[in-house]
Amino acid sequence: MVSTFSGLEVAKRALSTQQAALYTTSHNIANANTEGYTRQRVNFEQVSTLSVSRYTEGVKSDIGSGVQAGSIERIRDRFLDVQYRNESSKLGYYEQRAEAMAQMETIMNEPSEEGLAYTMSQFSDALQDLSTNPEDSGSRSVVSQRGQAVADTFSYLSTSLEQVRGDLNSQIDVTETEFNSILTQINNLNEQIGSVEPHGHVPNDLYDERDRLLDSLSAIANVSVSYEKSSGQPSEIAMGKATVTLNGVGQDVTLVDGNIYQVNHMEVTSNENNNVESFTFSNPNDTTATPVTIDAADYASTGELKGLMEMNGYVDADGEAAGYYNEMLSDLDQMAVAFVAEFNRVHQNGSNLTDDATGDFYTIDPAATRPAATMAVSEDIINDPKRIAASLSGPSGDGENAIELSNVFSKLQADYEVPAEGLGNKTSIKSFYESMIGQMGVVTQEANRMVSNAGVLQQQVEENRSSVSAVSLDEEMTNMIKFQHAYNAAARSMTAVDEMLDRIINNMGLVGR
Repeated sequence: MVSTFSGLEVAKRALSTQQAALYTTSHNIANANTEGYTRQRVNFEQVSTLSVSRYTEGVKSDIGSGVQAGSIERIRDRFLDVQYRNESSKLGYYEQRAEAMAQMETIMNEPSEEGLAYTMSQFSDALQDLSTNPEDSGSRSVVSQRGQAVADTFSYLSTSLEQVRGDLNSQIDVTETEFNSILTQINNLNEQIGSVEPHGHVPNDLYDERDRLLDSLSAIANVSVSYEKSSGQPSEIAMGKATVTLNGVGQDVTLVDGNIYQVNHMEVTSNENNNVESFTFSNPNDTTATPVTIDAADYASTGELKGLMEMNGYVDADGEAAGYYNEMLSDLDQMAVAFVAEFNRVHQNGSNLTDDATGDFYTIDPAATRPAATMAVSEDIINDPKRIAASLSGPSGDGENAIELSNVFSKLQADYEVPAEGLGNKTSIKSFYESMIGQMGVVTQEANRMVSNAGVLQQQVEENRSSVSAVSLDEEMTNMIKFQHAYNAAARSMTAVDEMLDRIINNMGLVGR
């Protein structure tokens, strides 16, 4: 036999439960535009009808006891989180490559009247003009100035590309700091979650913040996340503490250990030429622990950091400098050294308008870190253009050597008296530079294409994830109406029970009064 007031208790539970659902709906609506927020729902639970009895079975089933608010759960799909983070890693990697290549294209500025190809063409034209009038001082001054413009352009390109490398190296430092900061925040959240979950609580807001940080971390490097169950009596829907490991480095590297609340920070080491040498992972709070060191050549964790490293430059497995900016600078140096050597050799074969012996037209320091940046026209030529050796046979009216100098740009390396290193026998200065620009265009196009593809894939996964986890105002308004009507119905149920009790208590048993 149920209690006389059981109906009131059932109605009260229903009111409380529907009220909790309305509060949760309001919480969802309030956070509709909050970054990283996951919509929540109240899990309704039917109150058990089983109670202790003196019957043989020990229990008996009564009339239903109503409903109660169980747990408040986030609506999230972990599989979609994994997909999203994998695509974020790819997108971060290709975005860094595309941005670095865009900067390189801006510096090389080809084809344009400010590019090296046009500057060399103008210098060649000036030499052709000099060949037709070798005694003209004006033509000689133009050759001197156009020659200096070529040297200045080589120097500008080399210096500017090196400056971008410096910026990329600084960006690596900033990314390293951000990476470590995120790891520390995740570890702190693990500690908070680990102190709450054993008591049966479900800290949804802490879960959201941790997932938002994991999303940010995955853009920097490819990581895997596993969850460790908290001690005590955690709820069945509690997520637990996150353990984060780094992928693509050839060995196990734990970044955040959820079991022991330990974090390992990353340190990027570069050599004196700004090439990344290694990545070291160590516990900042335990200097006695053995750090894990990954060589740059073995670091293959897709993400922003790998994209920056490959563009900036790193030390490969053979101990050599690798990276696309390094390759471009190296090609520029080879081209400058080969051009200066052949141009000076041809220049020394000719005669100038002075009584002095013909010297070098250009100066360069082949032993410098960046020879192209040291290229310049000889001070003797700048101060006295008569020293330009335009004549091949000796007479002042002969301009044959100026033609030979003009042809240096298109002369095949196989025709050099002293072979140049790295150009190729069937390659000229002009064609070598054209291949450099062509290769740069192909790499840039590939990077942009991959950014577009990765962006589309990430957007698709994000849309799928939002369809599950994001707040839909239409759905929430519908839920609000539903819970409001349920609340009203529960209130009406309580009123009905109240009227019934009033009838029993105040209006029954009046006969004979």
